[in-house]
Amino acid sequence: MSNFWNPLIKQLEPYIPGEQLDDPAIIKLNTNENPFPPSPKVLTAIEEEAKTKLQLYPSPTVDELREEIGNYYGLKKEQVFIGNGSDEVLALGFMTFFEPGKAIKYPDITYSFYPVYAKLYQLDVDEIALEEDFTISPESFFHSEGGVIFPNPNAPTSLYLELEAIEAILKNNSDQVVIIDEAYVDFAEKSAVSLIDSYPNLLVVQTLSKSRSLAGLRVGMAMGHPDLIEGLNRVKDSFNSYTIDRLAIAGAIEAFRDTAYFEKTRKEIIATREYFRRELEKRRFHVPPSQANFVLASPADIEAEKLFTELKQAGFLIRYFNKPKLENYLRISIGTKEQMTKLLHAIDSITEK
Repeated sequence: MSNFWNPLIKQLEPYIPGEQLDDPAIIKLNTNENPFPPSPKVLTAIEEEAKTKLQLYPSPTVDELREEIGNYYGLKKEQVFIGNGSDEVLALGFMTFFEPGKAIKYPDITYSFYPVYAKLYQLDVDEIALEEDFTISPESFFHSEGGVIFPNPNAPTSLYLELEAIEAILKNNSDQVVIIDEAYVDFAEKSAVSLIDSYPNLLVVQTLSKSRSLAGLRVGMAMGHPDLIEGLNRVKDSFNSYTIDRLAIAGAIEAFRDTAYFEKTRKEIIATREYFRRELEKRRFHVPPSQANFVLASPADIEAEKLFTELKQAGFLIRYFNKPKLENYLRISIGTKEQMTKLLHAIDSITEK
């Protein structure tokens, strides 16, 4: 460790992303990426932007994209914030709405970036234990001292919390901000965006990385009351007004406009997820009812870590979390049906040895 580091930095345990191996022979199902390319209209828009405007700064206010997202969700552009991927939006949310000395609440099994942000911003934390079946008990999130954050669907559990339960959490935290991280919501029942006009303490965070196939462009957004959006902008503009580049803006706008392509690929991923879940259950895996573009699965006939290791040797990357309550679970992203069928054949070869 460098002697020049801030002492706080020495204490950080950074987030560890899924393994990235640049090998076309590997079937990569460990980072919840979309198996389909972006809409052709997205690619055309990016090409046109690259030809003529890269010498110019992008819009610091990203008004055209904010208006497009507002139109899609029935919001005003003043209710939309754009960031460089939803991870940046979440980091700005932690900085803007949570403060040291007032403990925030999030689940004990959740997106592993939350503890990193909490440590970085020196926040007190009240980790709420999930139920035995990995579900969230809404009452456990009532009356937070400093605010609430959790993904819906949760990651890595894949479980979805109904909007009625989210409303109860909002009502019982009326003086605190509740952040709902909806990275996977397009594969689930319904977004909490529909609650925004009723609850000024609600901030909904989404990403274009998963359902809109734009992980490589890094575009995320937050939606909420204009006062919350103004707070995020104040923080963003205090260190970087140009967080989104021109290519990302052009591609993101077309990703929202091409609803037919979005619906087609989204539905195909959901159908493949359900096929894969049924096939795993036939093989004596326990699989919670996923509403994400991945499943959490626990094998009965082989240890999860052993299966993870042998699948990697066979050319399949999935995710294993060696953490309490997750020791015998694997998180598997949903690829194409062909990829998932190949994975099932590999699982059969390993477990039938």
